[in-house]
Amino acid sequence: MTPSVSDRPGPSRHTRRAVVVTLGAALAGTVAPPALAGTARGRHTPPPLRRAHAHNDYEHPHPLTDALSHGFGSVEADIWLVGDQLLVAHDPAGLDPRRTLAALYLDPLLRRVRANGGHVYRGYGSSLQLLIDIKSAGDATYRVLSRELRRYREILTGCADGRVRPGAVTAVVSGDRAARGPMEAERVRFAFYDGRLTDLGTAAPASFLPLVSDNWGQNFRWQGVGPMPAGERAALRRIVRRAHAEHRRVRFWATPDLPGPAREAVWRELLAAGVDHLNTDDLAGLEAFLRAAR
Repeated sequence: MTPSVSDRPGPSRHTRRAVVVTLGAALAGTVAPPALAGTARGRHTPPPLRRAHAHNDYEHPHPLTDALSHGFGSVEADIWLVGDQLLVAHDPAGLDPRRTLAALYLDPLLRRVRANGGHVYRGYGSSLQLLIDIKSAGDATYRVLSRELRRYREILTGCADGRVRPGAVTAVVSGDRAARGPMEAERVRFAFYDGRLTDLGTAAPASFLPLVSDNWGQNFRWQGVGPMPAGERAALRRIVRRAHAEHRRVRFWATPDLPGPAREAVWRELLAAGVDHLNTDDLAGLEAFLRAAR
């Protein structure tokens, strides 16, 4: 078995810092010069919203396309291993052999990146996060997913021996935790791991685990009605400071998502605390909120 990244001698302090900064730059995004920011007709293109995460993106009428039309910087696809196919659906009842990960996401992204000169958003160098939530057995599903992702290495952020090479799309694996073992055993990967809050303070390098996600309701009682309790606000900011000190990003799922003051109150607190990804099913609603907040 190939030794895991953590089993091999680590890079020097300066090398580790360079790796982390490279991955951070790939995901946070560097805006190209203004001359590149327009369309072919010269119209201004609004900058992509790196903090906007399309939860269960595949349930929209036009998976991926709808999220990109709203400028989202992160999209989520749930996958199931059926035979040797990776099918996209929330549960087994929704499985359709035509709705593969390649057909809905990887092939369209490959075409788009090639057409846009190496970027998902023409003129902007930020990397789109493709959060792949494994619903079937993690070990077997990831092994098939790993082979599939290698076919798209041209556009994907990769990691070899702890060194990150930024790409136009960064695949992050979430869901069934059994995927972690085969991921850590790979010397060369084209995916990264979505941890939990319990992974903060552990030895997992950010070049493997750059994101921590957790359930909002299991960590906070406040749902946006009235002021956020001071203790919960302080706890949220401690979590974000700790994650950022480890060069990891933060996302919460199951935040309030019905349009109205409560949802906006939670979103404002998340922004103020520095949470990196805001979770929603309402693409237009979050886009309007974030563009107004800018």
